Amino acid sequence: MSYLSTEKQDGILIVTLDQPNEKVNKLTEELISGFQDLLDNTDPQSIEGIVFTSGKPGNFIAGADVEMLKNKQAPEGIEELSRRGNKLLTKLKNYPKPVVAAIHGSCLGGGLEVAMACHYRIASEHSDTVMGQPEVKLGLLPGGGGTQRLPRLIGLQNALTYILTGKNIYPRKAYKLGLVDELTHKDAVVTAAKTAVQKINEGKFERKDKRSLAHQLMEGMSPLRKIIYSQARKRAKSNSKGNYPAPEKIIDCIQEGYENGMEAGLELESKYFGALAATPESKAMVNLFFAMQGAKKNPAEEQAVDVSKIGVLGAGLMGSGIADVSVNNDYRVLLKDQSTEQAAKGKKSIWENLEDKRKKHIISSFERDRISSLVTPTENYDGFENTELIIEAVFEDLDLKQSIIKEVEQHIPENCIFASNTSSLPIQKIAEVSKRPEQVVGMHYFSPVPQMPLLEIITTDQTADWVTATAREVGIQQGKHVIVVNDGPGFYTTRILAPFMNEALMLLEEGISIEELDNHMKQFGFPVGPAALFDEVGIDVAAHITEVLSDLFAERGVHPSKKPTELFEEGYKGKKNKKGFYQYEQTDGKTKKTDPNKEIYKFFDGNGRQSMDRQTVQQRMTLTMVNEAAWCLQEEILNNPTDGDLGAVLGLGFPPFLGGPFRYIDREGADTILERLERFEQEHGPRFTPADILKKYAESGKKFHQD
Repeated sequence: MSYLSTEKQDGILIVTLDQPNEKVNKLTEELISGFQDLLDNTDPQSIEGIVFTSGKPGNFIAGADVEMLKNKQAPEGIEELSRRGNKLLTKLKNYPKPVVAAIHGSCLGGGLEVAMACHYRIASEHSDTVMGQPEVKLGLLPGGGGTQRLPRLIGLQNALTYILTGKNIYPRKAYKLGLVDELTHKDAVVTAAKTAVQKINEGKFERKDKRSLAHQLMEGMSPLRKIIYSQARKRAKSNSKGNYPAPEKIIDCIQEGYENGMEAGLELESKYFGALAATPESKAMVNLFFAMQGAKKNPAEEQAVDVSKIGVLGAGLMGSGIADVSVNNDYRVLLKDQSTEQAAKGKKSIWENLEDKRKKHIISSFERDRISSLVTPTENYDGFENTELIIEAVFEDLDLKQSIIKEVEQHIPENCIFASNTSSLPIQKIAEVSKRPEQVVGMHYFSPVPQMPLLEIITTDQTADWVTATAREVGIQQGKHVIVVNDGPGFYTTRILAPFMNEALMLLEEGISIEELDNHMKQFGFPVGPAALFDEVGIDVAAHITEVLSDLFAERGVHPSKKPTELFEEGYKGKKNKKGFYQYEQTDGKTKKTDPNKEIYKFFDGNGRQSMDRQTVQQRMTLTMVNEAAWCLQEEILNNPTDGDLGAVLGLGFPPFLGGPFRYIDREGADTILERLERFEQEHGPRFTPADILKKYAESGKKFHQD
């Protein structure tokens, strides 16, 4: 099957990329071969130039096919693939007639590398259009010339920023940087590309250097470039804590290309691309990528019913966030609170987020207003008779949630689904008062909802399959990665977080300082330390979760710390009232964390703090979460280890380079994990008692993942 179709228009060869049976174009070996055949078999004298465009709506090339990388032997096979790709793109760059990329939609990774090898780039101004080099998020570097061409197009310092972070580049910014040469309407990209071919042939195009004067001066002198490389290495090491090998290799490749020429840079890029693909960090992150892709698919899509109108109950931080991700994906939303004024505040926060996107040129003023119009603030149930899904996002109180479900069922149609956004309360308990318990489900979003990628759907023994399928489909359409777990106190994510946070309290009682505790865990790879997380989540919420989970843990002889309740009763709530493990100050309307709050030490045997072995702290903290994940799989709260890994990484910040709790067990060996847990159990008691499933896997040498 052909990936490329060609048509000659006005002497220009229009090449349309359209990968058969796929929603998006991916850079595959077949596509690489197609490009090779095209360049080999097209006589430059017979055409005025070439325009590359896509037959996919909202997509140019989404990136390299990661499956292709997984199937290659690393490092040799991956290195050779990179060399082959670089050789082809160098040939494209040296093609004797103008080659123009007409970009609409996602143009990422290998897709951007193809576009950068062209002589001219036109991008649509549409919000679907996004560019970037996200390979670092897979523990890799750009392997198709990205480390060489991006710095030459947008400058050394700008390129380092985008390649080292994998951040997206939207059309206006891409134009301002010089990554694209022209912006136009999505329906005009091919027409504009044909005009560009003529312009280049007539000698009317000369690319301007859009770097600032300061950047031009610094990047033009070798001694000053050494400072740039050095600073980039320091920042990369600080950000990665030395846990990710890719950033250092990216800087090496860029430096090699700048100092010794593009050919040398491309050669080192291919070598390091293969080497990184063989690292355990990249393998873990690639497996995580496949898990994320799987969480974007609905295995029971045919059972899902259509949803166009959602009722959201509660317009606070969570409710307005749920409404935000809903209207941004074309759902109509009724946002209800106790008063229209409170509901209107929720809508205002959505509008402010849309306005931020407009200011960044991600969406137009028209799109901002259109999306905002999809949310209707209200204090009553008018219009709820036409909803297909209700998502309740009120305070974590069982009586309150039960009263709401009884109230709302008087105003919604019989086929309407009721979903509770709860982080810990059993869905079975909430459903007890429902007329239709089979239509009650949990939809646990994470805060802040627009930024957090995970949605945890919780089902009971009564939840109907079509209800689960519909909730899952809505979550996918909202842009979330969805895992489905079974009901129980704390479900999965909150349940495995609870012992992790409890261990932090135990360590504080033993004398570790707040700062050292948080630094040790950030060094291990968690994005924030546990003390800071207490403040973010809310000490009041932690007290509530401790209460909900206390009976579950008591059955195993585990009695969690009462400190969250003590602190809450003394007025400590964390960031929300600026009284927690850290001090806070108000700056530009935002609450900013400052120094550790030493006053809180009076709850932990006073100010006498002592340093503790970093590795011991990291293992005690991490193994509580890992062991609880194993308990969840054993008790069938989890349906599979993949969901367990995804939930921990995307919902709780478990280090991505370790792949999740079950990948971590496989990497270290179940026997090793068991040995560490048993040692801690002897020292600290039953909170470290290993799950039976770990013992079984340790005895058999079995792994949770077979790939």
